[in-house]
Amino acid sequence: MANHKSALKRARQNEKRRLRNRAGRAVVRTTVKTFRTGLEDGSADLAGTMESIAGAGAKGIIPKKRASRIVSRLAKALHKAQTQG
Repeated sequence: MANHKSALKRARQNEKRRLRNRAGRAVVRTTVKTFRTGLEDGSADLAGTMESIAGAGAKGIIPKKRASRIVSRLAKALHKAQTQG
């Protein structure tokens, strides 16, 4: 455990950020899962999902390139579902 005042503050900040990032990643996972289940019954909302993922990428919760890759794959899956069904 940290002993110096500045190290204690840094530990508190790191814990806050860890919890915030964890919650943000959970939101991204949930929206992606909701989108994928929505593909099956036709209620997929790409715009809302993209907003959630891009926001997480912009805030650094997930890397920007990963966010872009996820959005691209979801758009591809939506296009495939629309053209097949």
